[in-house]
Amino acid sequence: MAVRVAQVSTSVTFRNRSTMNIRRLLYFFVCCTLVLVARAEIASKSILIIGDSLTAGYGLPDPATQAYPALLQRKLDEIASATASASETAVPIGRWRVVNAGISGDTSSGGLRRIDWVSRQPVAILVLALGSNDGLRGLDPALVTKNLSALVARVRAKNPDVRVLLIGQRMPISMGDYAARFDGVFPALARENGWAFVPFLLEGVGGEAELNQADAIHPNEAGHARMAETVWAGLAPLLVVAATPDAP
Repeated sequence: MAVRVAQVSTSVTFRNRSTMNIRRLLYFFVCCTLVLVARAEIASKSILIIGDSLTAGYGLPDPATQAYPALLQRKLDEIASATASASETAVPIGRWRVVNAGISGDTSSGGLRRIDWVSRQPVAILVLALGSNDGLRGLDPALVTKNLSALVARVRAKNPDVRVLLIGQRMPISMGDYAARFDGVFPALARENGWAFVPFLLEGVGGEAELNQADAIHPNEAGHARMAETVWAGLAPLLVVAATPDAP
């Protein structure tokens, strides 16, 4: 009887171990599948827009759907869907994911401090929309140049083929000579580095009461729609180039 009990016990132990091994194997396969899915998502092309309250959508009822980065995402999704069902002559731009890295009150220094964190995943296109708060605080324009250059360098270190779109910022003419020196930072940076360039984020929006909130500073929903059009003009060519395998 003792021998039989020992045999039964050994059999049960073997079965338990087999069951555990199967579970471990299934767990391993599940983990591998999740890793592959995660890598596939990471490998998708992304557009990182780093900016301040103008990018974050400060004051909008629903920034996640109304701020200009969200409107760009909507436009990209619509074009991708239309292209998929269009003729072979249509220019494919693929699927893109817009990452809104706008934080209210941010400066070029703040953007530089957090760029490593917000660019943890691969970045195909970097949109720089920082600097307005530097100007409003009267910070040295040379600091803006230094910070934006360093910011791009950090992103490029991890993404050698990243394409850059610089969005210009402007100060009120009431700031005198400082405004001229500040405004000149952005076209000079774009020219010297070969970056794509949009002269002014608030083109057609600044000073227009019907496109701004009560504070006369931050755009309303209609203003963000205009901003999306402005940014799109500089972004669209980069999308086509990035979708072309032989692009330099």
